[in-house]
Amino acid sequence: MNKVVKNAKEAIAGIKSGMTLMVGGFGLCGIPENCIMAITETDLRELTCISNNAGVDDFGLGLLLQKKQIRKMIASYVGENAEFERQLLHGELEVELIPQGTLAERCRAGGAGIPAFYVPAGYGTEVAEGKEVREFNGKPHLLEHALKADFALIKAWKGDTHGNLIYKETARNFNHPMATAGKITIAEVEELVPAGQLDPMQIHTPGIYITRIFQGTDYEKRIEQLTESQ
Repeated sequence: MNKVVKNAKEAIAGIKSGMTLMVGGFGLCGIPENCIMAITETDLRELTCISNNAGVDDFGLGLLLQKKQIRKMIASYVGENAEFERQLLHGELEVELIPQGTLAERCRAGGAGIPAFYVPAGYGTEVAEGKEVREFNGKPHLLEHALKADFALIKAWKGDTHGNLIYKETARNFNHPMATAGKITIAEVEELVPAGQLDPMQIHTPGIYITRIFQGTDYEKRIEQLTESQ
């Protein structure tokens, strides 16, 4: 039951070029900083990354984009990354943009064993191209397929040696559904405690979904855009 590994380098063992990764977090909140940095130190290439966004130019998934390690991005929002834009416009990066709620549900469905579902978002737009359409209650819906990944990389506030996780505030967003949808799920946590110390009523992701866990270090917790009042 002890799923603890020493560090991020040990945690990402087994990730190979060409694999699909789910990467948790929202903006720069709750992203697996240590795992991303460990991947930048490898020669991995041709990765497909599923994430709400692509980080910024010099942080988060933006670091993998800088090293040309990502072949395809499946995301909802990418407006903070100039390198992402450059690679897209020059045909260097394949991109699938998905409405944010649909992306979250596709990840959740993958973890729940639901192969596909219908959703109204995106009908009548480019998102609908090539997708089956059915009408429910007088409204057209698109058929969307679940998302899964070879590895899911997630970040939690606290975790125990059995892999049980507690997220803090906004970091709950994509981390939990992605944790359930990876064949192998790696969790990095700010605080790692022995099994039994977490309140069972506070656990967001049960350890059954987690393959490896480690205590991360040197978290920047950077803010994308800072607005100050006068």
